[in-house]
Amino acid sequence: MSQIANSIDRSQIEKIVRDVLIKRLQPAEAQGKPNPLVVNISARHVHLTDEHVEILFGAGKTLDIEKDLYQDGYYAAKQTVAVVGPRRRIIPNVRVLGPCRGDSQVELAFTDSISLGIDAPVRISGDHHDTPGCVLVGPEGVVELKSGVIRAMRHVHMGPADLAHYGVSNGDAMHLRVVSEGCTTVLEDVVVRAGENIKLEVHIDTDEGNAIFLEKATSVELLKPHGCACQK
Repeated sequence: MSQIANSIDRSQIEKIVRDVLIKRLQPAEAQGKPNPLVVNISARHVHLTDEHVEILFGAGKTLDIEKDLYQDGYYAAKQTVAVVGPRRRIIPNVRVLGPCRGDSQVELAFTDSISLGIDAPVRISGDHHDTPGCVLVGPEGVVELKSGVIRAMRHVHMGPADLAHYGVSNGDAMHLRVVSEGCTTVLEDVVVRAGENIKLEVHIDTDEGNAIFLEKATSVELLKPHGCACQK
């Protein structure tokens, strides 16, 4: 026995012990999952084209990074705009997110749309058919959007490994079960948005986050519509 032990390098023994401890300490339902499940609140924000950035903030101007977002390559810009609805109802200092897009878009929560007097429909980001517009006011100019004001449909970003793990495809709907202080809630119709080099992340708006008391959540879980738990 001692000869066998002596033939094993000390670093190998330490690795074996470490792997066993990690496996035992890790929750059973978390073992084998490709990525941790993250749920973030997406507050009201604006996406802009390069052209609209220059109109609102000045010729030759580009977006300045204030803070990187969870998904690589995406960020909250230093720039903000005022969003103006019918009858001059205004929400000031709405954050611009980057990078720039091919079409400008405003994403609001339900209470935001009520405040502005805009009947914003629930849409997947980028789907502007039959959507209302608004006016954006920046320090250097004004842009009138004919469409593009939406309430973002709750969704989950998934990469290839997550799609395989959950057994879902782009466009499928899932349920999100959230356990928080005195409040266990299931949000249905969480649409899968697939992409390469994407981290597993659920986006809900501020109204939804407040309703489920996400700040005090102790457990979040994605479920298939038939109720099969996939991961915590």
